[in-house]
Amino acid sequence: MPLGLIGTKVGMTQVYDAQGQAAPVTVLQLGPCPVLQIRTADRDGYSAIQIGFKDKPRKNATRAERGHVSNSLESKRRKKRQGEEIPVKADVEPQRLIREFRLAGEESPAVGVKLTVEMFKDIKCVDVIGTTKGRGTAGVIKRWGFGGMPAAHGAKKVHREPGSTSSVASNRGSGRPKRGKKLPGRYGAERVTIRNLDVVQIDLENNLLLVRGAVPGYNGAFVMVRPTNKK
Repeated sequence: MPLGLIGTKVGMTQVYDAQGQAAPVTVLQLGPCPVLQIRTADRDGYSAIQIGFKDKPRKNATRAERGHVSNSLESKRRKKRQGEEIPVKADVEPQRLIREFRLAGEESPAVGVKLTVEMFKDIKCVDVIGTTKGRGTAGVIKRWGFGGMPAAHGAKKVHREPGSTSSVASNRGSGRPKRGKKLPGRYGAERVTIRNLDVVQIDLENNLLLVRGAVPGYNGAFVMVRPTNKK
């Protein structure tokens, strides 16, 4: 089973099936993603595959980022001359985004292999992981969907207030709000997983994956896609 890919959210559109029914889809551009490193249980304590996405200019990359993907640094060549074992590198450009996918008995590809959207050609449903749009500090109506206070009978400038936040009866005499009380605060900019989205279409030439429904994030945001574990 494919492990997963990294890509960007292009936007939403609609496509028609053979019966003429329109399906709202989100277009995702995935890969190609080079395999940067293989995590093993003996060395790292867990098994996983590390992949990257989108080349990063070398002038903007740190020495550690360049050394993570290439053996061309002088320090590594010196260690090799001294007889030290150098791990195999992908020999690619530094990557803008690096993520890991856990292995559960699957055979991992070799370091340096580029994974493409062709991995999902036999997959019917996927999970999409992304970061939601940041809304900043928001009130309870926008953040939690509260109905607000009454708009008549003497209510004055309290229409969007949260109402009572604590009472003696609901807090067993503590006089403080319970943990988890829905209050104003930062809204959005958090990691969200949308599970079990149907794969509608795959464009191998342009590395595009079309899934039915919406995914978190703005157009151009990074996303992770993996086969669903829902069913």
